[in-house]
Amino acid sequence: MEIISKIILPIFIIIIVFYGVKKKINVYDTFLEGAKEGLITTFNIFPAVIAMIFAINIFLDSNVLTFFIKLLHPLIGNISLPLEIIPMAILRPISGTASLAIMNEIFMNFGPDSFIGRLASVLQGCTDTTIYVIALYFGSIKITKIRHALWGGLFADLCGIIAAIILTNLFF
Repeated sequence: MEIISKIILPIFIIIIVFYGVKKKINVYDTFLEGAKEGLITTFNIFPAVIAMIFAINIFLDSNVLTFFIKLLHPLIGNISLPLEIIPMAILRPISGTASLAIMNEIFMNFGPDSFIGRLASVLQGCTDTTIYVIALYFGSIKITKIRHALWGGLFADLCGIIAAIILTNLFF
């Protein structure tokens, strides 16, 4: 299996080059055009990424998350949901990296096969980084009216969080 993983990418590239030659396409010039478009896209997205990273750091450093968890504690206690999962559920729509860091911490403290470890895994798969995606993609193409996309995405994330809790309780 290790040999296959080392040779699959070069084989794929060779197939693409041969296909391009067969179709009489200048493969090298086409590659350079694609690389140029990729750099342009990167420069268009860069300001949105920097703004998003800045906003996430301000959010995490402001301790709003701790206040929000304390506010939700009575409600969460009634449904027997582990408190350690709440920061991940809140941060997942904002930042995939932050939610992965929290999931890793959950794995280290409780183990990946514990109930909370499985809940974190299912939660990671059931939700998306909605605010990040909207900021990045809408910002890169200069869309400013994001209201319906934002609320639709956050509602989908809420449904994903609820589904993760239900599915984890059902199967684990």
